[in-house]
Amino acid sequence: MQDYDWVRDFPGAITVCDLHGTVLEMNNKAVEFYEKYGGKELVGKNLLDCHPEAARNRLLHLLESGESNVYTIEKDGNKMLLAQAPWYCNGRRCGMVELAAAIPFDLPHFVR
Repeated sequence: MQDYDWVRDFPGAITVCDLHGTVLEMNNKAVEFYEKYGGKELVGKNLLDCHPEAARNRLLHLLESGESNVYTIEKDGNKMLLAQAPWYCNGRRCGMVELAAAIPFDLPHFVR
């Protein structure tokens, strides 16, 4: 059987944490995206320690509630989509996944 490690090489940054905010995994793009904050060294660290108070409070709410959060930002001349959502194992909520991906400024929108 072929090994499809699509997550590792996915062109968006994927970061996974547990219910306490501890980083469990990062794909290659996440390591690169968060390099100036420690990159791969963030694995095992708590995300709550990496954010200013307002963002920390929002993350704490997401970890406690299991809600999702989706928004866009502009950073270093790039527009980014950030999506944070809970992940589950055997039907039990285990933490959050964050996907950060570059998107065009003039992103098409379709109503279907």
